[in-house]
Amino acid sequence: MVFDKKHHTGKTMEKNLTSGSVFRNILSFSLPYVLSYFLQTLYGMADLFIVGQFNGVAHITAVSVGSQVMHMLTVMIVGLAMGSTVMIGRAVGAKQREQASVTVCNTVTLFMGVSISATAILLLFVKQIVSVMSTPQEAAAGTVVYLTICFLGIPFITAYNIISSIFRGLGDSKSPMYFIAAACAANILLDYLFIGCFHLGAAGAALGTTLSQTISVVIAFTAIYRGKTGIVPKRQYFKLQPEIIRQILKIGIPVALQDGFIQIAFIVITVIANRRGLNDAAAVGIVEKIIGVVFLVPSTMLSTVSALSAQNIGAGKHERVEQTLRYAVFITIGYGLIVSSLMQLAAEPVVGIFTDEMEAARAGAQYLRGYIWDCMFAGIHFCFSGYFCAYGLSGISFLHNFLSIVCVRIPGAYLTSKYFADTLFPMGLAAPGGSLLSVLICVAAFLWMKAAMRKEGNSSWEAEG
Repeated sequence: MVFDKKHHTGKTMEKNLTSGSVFRNILSFSLPYVLSYFLQTLYGMADLFIVGQFNGVAHITAVSVGSQVMHMLTVMIVGLAMGSTVMIGRAVGAKQREQASVTVCNTVTLFMGVSISATAILLLFVKQIVSVMSTPQEAAAGTVVYLTICFLGIPFITAYNIISSIFRGLGDSKSPMYFIAAACAANILLDYLFIGCFHLGAAGAALGTTLSQTISVVIAFTAIYRGKTGIVPKRQYFKLQPEIIRQILKIGIPVALQDGFIQIAFIVITVIANRRGLNDAAAVGIVEKIIGVVFLVPSTMLSTVSALSAQNIGAGKHERVEQTLRYAVFITIGYGLIVSSLMQLAAEPVVGIFTDEMEAARAGAQYLRGYIWDCMFAGIHFCFSGYFCAYGLSGISFLHNFLSIVCVRIPGAYLTSKYFADTLFPMGLAAPGGSLLSVLICVAAFLWMKAAMRKEGNSSWEAEG
């Protein structure tokens, strides 16, 4: 893929994030990203809501457990693609168009191979995955069907997320928003068709999700091949180049592992909840969907900080990188305080949107009141993770997440579940407890980086990153 001058007379996907107001750049990049995240979250929300309108708790649990597995796979793909976003962003910031083009094409080749291999492996072990999740017996069959259909759609899910990472690396967060908006609308319509009209339950939810992702990919490729993005495919750039792949994986693998461990922690907590009974299992599943919505701003900041910082690092503007981090942290702290405080008052009615079961709603409200404080603490370490990734130090992000999960989140959830059998509130506090440890590690790592950069000079960090 190369940038064709003939297409530069129109609007292109590339946006310069190395000049102008840092705060304005954060807002202009993150707002479309927030909307994209919101629309993507509606996939799972719509599935859970519509299934709940036409089916019982068993189908709700099947969709909840199955979608959690799919979310883990998706965030690992997105994490791995962070390497591409950073490498493309640096090339754009340094005005190295050829390098950006080759990175884009190598990304496509690499991830299509990964997605096809993952599909084959996961289909072989789908029943074992459902068993490991300690899925309640009433929901096991529905979960197997849900995951089988979704696994078949992994190449399309991968394609959408990779295309989005490429666009964001070039500074364009609006195009992915348009693609996912079309897919979200299709998903809601298909859910009502398959679940409401054809009564397919969890299988209908999976079909709606997979087909709608396919629609988003078709729209994205149509936009690319019609030249609206200002790029034109060239066959020779799709040949894998070892150095580019090494750089992508060097940044992407630690992020993917970090995201994978976070999702494994969620799954372990789901398993703990599943063993408490069907109502607690449904409650935790519902709250995870709600958390997906309120975490839109914190989650967006990780990619926003990494994309903006990568371009500024490529341009040698390291002072703007630190400004980006500072503004992002302030935004997430303010947002987290407001949302966490409000949810203490609104927990029951919010959870009650998704279920008429009184016991499940009561347990969900308890869990939500504890968990919601993670919106603030996780937001802070997400910002730092984006900063570390932009400098090629994604291993720091992996380290602090791993330690928080192993030392606090999982043991905290297990112990509170064991000793507080009548309430889920203490179990919900395990998440913000783990994130608080991550924040402390991130601040220490940031201070170490600043001292090292002053000693060695910014240029050496840019070259090493």
